[in-house]
Amino acid sequence: MLNEEQILEAYKVIGQNVAKVRKERNVSQLSLFLDMGYKSVSVVSFAEISLKGAHFNIAHLLQISTILNVPLNHILDGVQEIIDMSNIE
Repeated sequence: MLNEEQILEAYKVIGQNVAKVRKERNVSQLSLFLDMGYKSVSVVSFAEISLKGAHFNIAHLLQISTILNVPLNHILDGVQEIIDMSNIE
């Protein structure tokens, strides 16, 4: 079972992956979130760096995957390793 620290680490990895793909596609945080129907970048900016416990939910990830034209598994890259480590501990 994942502990709180591992879950937070997974959120951090996902946020870093979103930021990486977004930057590779030359898409600003504002542009991404406007495309997602939001009026502020605070959700994406906070979630990309896991600030104040912010993180992307599955609906966000599905939208981001579609908008950035990237497979969802690329956004989740590195999360399985965190899960695998929890099974060892």
